[in-house]
Amino acid sequence: MKKLLSIFALVGACFAALPAMASEGGYPLEPAPLDTSDVSSLQRGAKLFVNYCLNCHGASMMRYNRLKDLDLTDDQIRQNLLFSADKVGETMAIALPPKDAKAFFGAIPPDLSVIARARGNDWLYTYLRTFYRDDARATGWNNLVFPSVGMPHVLWELQGQRAPKYTEVEEHGEKVHKFAGWQQLTPGKMSTQEYDQAVADLVNYLNWMAEPAQSHRKRLGVWVLLFLGLFTIFAWRLNAAYWKDVK
Repeated sequence: MKKLLSIFALVGACFAALPAMASEGGYPLEPAPLDTSDVSSLQRGAKLFVNYCLNCHGASMMRYNRLKDLDLTDDQIRQNLLFSADKVGETMAIALPPKDAKAFFGAIPPDLSVIARARGNDWLYTYLRTFYRDDARATGWNNLVFPSVGMPHVLWELQGQRAPKYTEVEEHGEKVHKFAGWQQLTPGKMSTQEYDQAVADLVNYLNWMAEPAQSHRKRLGVWVLLFLGLFTIFAWRLNAAYWKDVK
């Protein structure tokens, strides 16, 4: 029993260390305020996705007509979200050839169908909020979460241009530069709070897109567990009734 408890404790410690491992040696990740039941947030996120992300990144496992799950009609999708396809039933592909994309960015931009699963929601939320001006980079941009990133800051008009501020502190007998906040170089179309909410909406949509049926799966799972619990009670009583006369 003691050995079994030790194994459980070890497994629990490993899972507890995951958030720390995710940010170890880099910028700390901030929790993404997501709610996949918020249809308005998902609609705003879908609009941001097709306007800013779908120019270079595809979502080959997602079809436009799946957006009807977000209370959108075919006409609304066609008029407001269908920019890179002709029919609502098509996948979210892009017109940019992979060869040109590699020439422009140094690598082919990844498909975003399941990027929320691959990177994690907290990573995406923090990443999209930590771009800064860096004239040493070919794109003119860099990122605290993903240093030397090849992607430019496509949302810069919304957030504005920023630069990180550092202070010199002493750690373990050595002087190091520690992040101390942001300096706003030029204003954006949104305030800081509005931009953070926009990024939350976008990440909320990316999380939903990675598994559009997740809400249905969770609701169905509750009913399955209730059925199994009720069936277990009946099976237990039936077993007791069957064996009561057996000596």
